[in-house]
Amino acid sequence: MLELDQVRAGYGAINVLWDVSMRVAAGRLTTIIGPNGAGKTTLLRAIMGLVPVGGGEIRLDGARLNGTPTWDMADRSVAMIPEGRMVFRDMGVEENLIMGAFHKSHRAHVKQRLEEAYEMFPRLRERRTQMAGSLSGGEAQMLAMARGLMSDPRLLLIDEPSLGLAPLVVNELFEILVRLKAGGRTIILVEQNTERAVGVADHVYLMQSGRVALSQPASEVQLQQLHDLYFAR
Repeated sequence: MLELDQVRAGYGAINVLWDVSMRVAAGRLTTIIGPNGAGKTTLLRAIMGLVPVGGGEIRLDGARLNGTPTWDMADRSVAMIPEGRMVFRDMGVEENLIMGAFHKSHRAHVKQRLEEAYEMFPRLRERRTQMAGSLSGGEAQMLAMARGLMSDPRLLLIDEPSLGLAPLVVNELFEILVRLKAGGRTIILVEQNTERAVGVADHVYLMQSGRVALSQPASEVQLQQLHDLYFAR
C-alpha cells in the first residue's frame, strides 16, 4: 500500500532521514520504534507533507505521494494523529471531532462518524459538550485518536499515543489499536513502549540516526535482540 524508497528528508540544511526504505502492507499494523532523535516523527511528517522530501520517493498504491500538500491528504485517505494530543483546547469535545471531518468530501458522513467515535470511545460521549482543554491526558489522547478517525482514513499514522499516560489508559488505547487492526485499518504506529508495540504489530522497523537498523515480521522479533540494537549495545 505505502512504499518509501531511499527517502531523505529534514529541516532546512539539517538532514534527518538517510535513504529510508520501507513497505507498509494494506490492512496491517506496522510499528516503528527507536530512541529519541532516530527520525521516527520526521518520517511521519515526511509522509504527510509536513517536511519536504529531499530525495527518494513515497508512493501510495503505486502513485507518488511526496509533493502532495498536507491539506490534500484527506483526499488521499491519509490521516495523522500527532504526538502530544494537540486538541483544540478552547473547543468542545464534539466540536473537535467535527473538525476531523471538516474536509468537504467527509462532511456528509459527520453524524455517522460521530456515532462510531462515541461507540469506540464511550467516555467522549459523556464529555461531548466539555471543553477539550479540561480533559485528562488519557481523555485528550482518546479525543485525538477519535478525531483522526473521523475522516475514515485508509492509512492512519499514529505518533507516540502512550506517551505520558497511566498504565490503565495505555491498556485501553492498545485495545483500541487491536480493534482497528482487526477492522482492516492500515496503521503506522510510532511507539517507544517496545513490548506493547511489537505485541500489536504485524511488522517492525527499528530506526537509528535516521536509518533503518532492523526490518522484521513481528512474529520473528526477539525483544532482547531488539533492545540491544535499540540501545546500540
